[in-house]
Amino acid sequence: MFQTYTHPTFDYKPSAEQQTGTVKRHPVVIIGAGPVGLTQALDLAYRGVPSIVLDDDNTVSVGSRAVCYAKRTLEIWDRLGFGEESAAKGVQWKVGKVFFKNDLAYQFDLLPEDDHKMPAMINYQQYHLEERMVKACVESGLVDIRWKHKVLSLQQHDDYANLNVETPDGIYKIEAQWVVACDGANSSVRGMVGADFTGQFFQDRFLIADVVMKANFPTERWFWFDPPFHRNQSVLLHKQADNVWRIDFQLGWNADPVEAKKPENVIPRVKAMLGDDVEFELEWVSVYQFACRRINQFRHNRVIFAGDAAHQVSPFGARGANTGVQDCDNLSWKLKAVLDGDAPAALIDSYHEERAYAADDNIGHSTRATDFITPKSRSSTRLRNAVLELARTEAFARPLVNSGRLSSPTPYLVSSLNTPDADTFQGKMLPGTNCADAPIQINGKEAWLLNQLGQGFTLLSFGPAQPVSVGGCTANVLEVGKDIQDVKGVLKARYDGQPGTVYLIRPDQYVAARWKKFDAQAVEQALQRVLKLH
Repeated sequence: MFQTYTHPTFDYKPSAEQQTGTVKRHPVVIIGAGPVGLTQALDLAYRGVPSIVLDDDNTVSVGSRAVCYAKRTLEIWDRLGFGEESAAKGVQWKVGKVFFKNDLAYQFDLLPEDDHKMPAMINYQQYHLEERMVKACVESGLVDIRWKHKVLSLQQHDDYANLNVETPDGIYKIEAQWVVACDGANSSVRGMVGADFTGQFFQDRFLIADVVMKANFPTERWFWFDPPFHRNQSVLLHKQADNVWRIDFQLGWNADPVEAKKPENVIPRVKAMLGDDVEFELEWVSVYQFACRRINQFRHNRVIFAGDAAHQVSPFGARGANTGVQDCDNLSWKLKAVLDGDAPAALIDSYHEERAYAADDNIGHSTRATDFITPKSRSSTRLRNAVLELARTEAFARPLVNSGRLSSPTPYLVSSLNTPDADTFQGKMLPGTNCADAPIQINGKEAWLLNQLGQGFTLLSFGPAQPVSVGGCTANVLEVGKDIQDVKGVLKARYDGQPGTVYLIRPDQYVAARWKKFDAQAVEQALQRVLKLH
């Protein structure tokens, strides 16, 4: 098969523990060097927390795998220093089209409004992403990635965990105050702690074909139901970097995955779709079955689960890797606060509270999409096809079309960390919601709001306010009109920024509380609440 990418090989190095024969306790040990594990390490490094990353391989992923990265994920990576680079390297898009047989049934725009730094979505092969993240880890000086280090077993104690790690030079022991398991859908760590993983496996298979070609298709997401080139089944098309296009073909449950992956069986499918005149090469082929399930508890004493190790969804809607990155965004600042002694270990339980809630939301969306894409009965097929027919001309039917609702962050509207509103506000910035970006100026230079948030707690104020401290945590003031200028008025509009309005924003750029006027005592109480100090 044709290759557009050369996989790097990272050197195995014996650890200091191996070389000295000592057992060292680390603040955080992360298992798995995929996009989720590396995001976790980089977010901790951003907050000054060192970590060890253990991975049993020594290269990046093969094939596109996770390919679609959403605006919120890009905003998180931008805070970590490589969001703009990723957006530039990936293929940006925001328009999706759904076809039924030969006709366009429905079209959507993921970001119809202007004044956002990051695009709605990019397509970016996972191997490109992982290589860039490994580079960022090395540059940070706080992340020790240990390649060819496989976790064999794990024992937990009240305030730390023991890990037995296998390497080419033998087995050694390492200790961690906290372990973050990012070792994927087939996580071995789940078995080590006896974690339950429940949900639904779907009786269907899809073929992924990464195809290298120069085509005139626009940079949009195209989804077909029952196209003439693949009758009675579905097809998904995405453009990626380096003229690589990803095509997903529904196969049905009875398909033989070994036979389906053979080039002599893949090429006719692609030709039927593209026509005989389009030249292409296969780069990577895989067959997948999917599930919607999650772990019952995201925290098991000193072990915390994130990404596919904690939850799985079908690939429709780009909810897998994006949800995992948002797991890390939620967890990192909490680990920092607990490690620094600014919050009790109970704060880590709020990670389960908020991210299990998000996982259930994503699983619900994913399950409904899968049921629509792969109906299991004659009646459900007829209903789906009727919706697609009506969507061509009837507006009411278009929201019912579900080719995979695209990833968007789940608001933590019922989180125990939120301080409920005592005042009335307009707009969408409720407590538990991730902050919307907005164009601003600093000393006359163009900038973005989100780039000013994230190091710690922030009081975004539309009038005078004072920093408020609880223990070692301080909410610093970012005053509109003084520290930043809202020249275009977008910030005021998105935050209902009336004179005196104040927002308490968490280190993960989520709204914790808001008031119509600054009240130091109210802010202090909200800080105590968000840190689980009462």
